[in-house]
Amino acid sequence: MRAILACLALLGLAACETAKGAGRDIETAGHVITKTVKDIEKKF
Repeated sequence: MRAILACLALLGLAACETAKGAGRDIETAGHVITKTVKDIEKKF
């Protein structure tokens, strides 16, 4: 039973780290899109 709980805890921590990474990727994509839109607006 303890081994199962330990495995679940490790999976939970790994999932949190994955979610953080995905959040950073999405944030970076948002910054790139915002910059691109601003660059396009300057041209018009």
